Amino acid sequence: MKFLTAQIKDANRILLINALKIIFAAVGGIALAEVFRLAHSISAGIVAILTIQPTKKETLKTALTRFYAFVVSLVLGYVCFQLLGFSITGFLTYFAIYIVLCQMLHWQYAMTMNAVLISHFVTYGVMNGQTILNEALIFVIGVGTGVIANLHLKKNVDAIENLKEEADTKIVEILNQMSQQIVNVNMTDYNAESFIELRKMIRNAKNLAEENYLNQFNKDDRYDIEYIVMRDRQCQVLYEMYKNVRKLNSTPETAKTISHFLKIMATKFHRDNDGHELMKQFREMDIYMKRRPLPVERLEFENRARLFVVMRNIEEFIQIKTDFSRENIYVEQ
Repeated sequence: MKFLTAQIKDANRILLINALKIIFAAVGGIALAEVFRLAHSISAGIVAILTIQPTKKETLKTALTRFYAFVVSLVLGYVCFQLLGFSITGFLTYFAIYIVLCQMLHWQYAMTMNAVLISHFVTYGVMNGQTILNEALIFVIGVGTGVIANLHLKKNVDAIENLKEEADTKIVEILNQMSQQIVNVNMTDYNAESFIELRKMIRNAKNLAEENYLNQFNKDDRYDIEYIVMRDRQCQVLYEMYKNVRKLNSTPETAKTISHFLKIMATKFHRDNDGHELMKQFREMDIYMKRRPLPVERLEFENRARLFVVMRNIEEFIQIKTDFSRENIYVEQ
């Protein structure tokens, strides 16, 4: 419930911010165009709205692409109007050719914006230095205010930290549940519900981490993304463990040892633990298990075989964290 409430609050906050951002961009673009006494000043607001993208990097990339498309649009419009006149026929010819070019060059985002600007030349009835400058200024002002509206975007540290903490807490819960199930195979409330919640948390955290990354100009700041990917991989391993634990129908002697180790994992599970000490303890447990007498009865053999697979999963689970800790240049505080 706490997780869902936080998600709703974040969604409402984002909606409000986006609405204010669009209003600021539109009003700012129109106001600036009016200051320069440009014709069709309202178009500057439309250009600003169309420029805004969800992240800084996407906005800048889109703005640059639209600049290239605008230059091509001016040249194409000039040719069509000179050949066919400043008429509906001239504009439709320009529009048809330009749409094809935009599709070929993947400039779909530029089609509407530039078509609106070029249509102004039909009302001018001329395409000279003054009218071209007017449209160029509308373009620059609109794109500029759109980019400025997105400059407030920054890394949402609190939200991503909360999501990471929620996911880590859920993994601890799963480890503890698994520890109990191994020595009590008759538990009736042991199901995959926790994994459904965990995957939702990881998916939301991954989306936010990617959005945060796109709102930073430091391309090396990928720690949060890699951290969530690491937890996602561990989640997949945990689910494989869960499937084998669910199949247990007795409690071999070795089950108690594995159950105890899972409790240790849950106790020591936190983001600053690099996993090296846990791996050392796992190796000791692995050696102990290999020295145990082989099972005699078929039922015990089947259950110990499942526990053997669980142990290999545990090893992989810990190794994922040790690899992550080694590959990252700093440890999160």
